[in-house]
Amino acid sequence: MSEDQTPAPDAQAPNPEAVNDADFDALRAEAAALKEQVLRYAAEADNIKRRAEREANDARAYAIQKFARDLLGVADNLARALAAHPSDTADPAMKNFVVGVEMTEKELLGAFERNGLKKIDPARGEKFDPHKHQAMMEQPDSDVAAGGVIQVLQPGYELLGRLVRPAMVVVAAKVAGAQAEPAPAAANPYAANDEDQGGGSVDTRA
Repeated sequence: MSEDQTPAPDAQAPNPEAVNDADFDALRAEAAALKEQVLRYAAEADNIKRRAEREANDARAYAIQKFARDLLGVADNLARALAAHPSDTADPAMKNFVVGVEMTEKELLGAFERNGLKKIDPARGEKFDPHKHQAMMEQPDSDVAAGGVIQVLQPGYELLGRLVRPAMVVVAAKVAGAQAEPAPAAANPYAANDEDQGGGSVDTRA
């Protein structure tokens, strides 16, 4: 080959000058689509991870639900024993026994709290909650509004926000004969207007 002859350019070699704006736009769109796809896959993977963690936590937490429900009977019996013991006894042995029962109940309730089992013990006058309370009876009460809790017959419990046993309560009943307040006369366009009527008030005293 003579020195004056130069090799032909490779037809397969890319020519940077041949890349136009349309090619750049296509590459940008493809990169944006791939980025969106990656973000979507990452979000889906994160959702799956959180769902798996939540299900695992629920499985661990509620696995003890039946065991906790069985222990509620022990807590109830301890509370009944403390409520029934004579408070004016002078017997040192009985006093020590009561102290031991109190310590046992306190430790049991502390174990409940540490494991997410909380007592439902509504205060007097608290509004009845059908999601946490079970009404055993209704009775009128002058100090508690209708629908309020009068007395707790048996406390309830919930495990990490999930009801294990509702609190059995006595609910204040609606006062018999109570009626809604009548609508004002102005609400009736055909009612007589007191300002247009003459005369004073009528004395109804005997």
